[in-house]
Amino acid sequence: QVQLVESGGGLVQAGGSLRLACSASGDIYSINAMGWHRQAPGKERELVAAVGSDGITYYGDSAKGRFTISRDNAKNTLDLQMHSLKPEDTAMYYCAVRRSTTIVLTTTDWDYWGQGIQVTVSS
Repeated sequence: QVQLVESGGGLVQAGGSLRLACSASGDIYSINAMGWHRQAPGKERELVAAVGSDGITYYGDSAKGRFTISRDNAKNTLDLQMHSLKPEDTAMYYCAVRRSTTIVLTTTDWDYWGQGIQVTVSS
């Protein structure tokens, strides 16, 4: 089992920045791909950004050019730096990991999830 704990969310004005952090514990050696997902009210959960154990990254269209994902394997952490935030970025953000090295968009194929953290961007 892997436990994931997110931190860093909150309320920010449009145009502002936030940095989300995820700390992993437990069976960390099983972790390969790591990612940040989000779910806005009334919408499906979507993959925002991910990084494989090889360092290869994926960014969803909404994140490109504004968000940066990074992982520290020594500390077992995953960060998401978000800039130029928009009201449409408002959502619950979840850290998730996969035992597989493959980054997949299907949220149900991610093995472990954090509890989520709220990000609210005011206009």
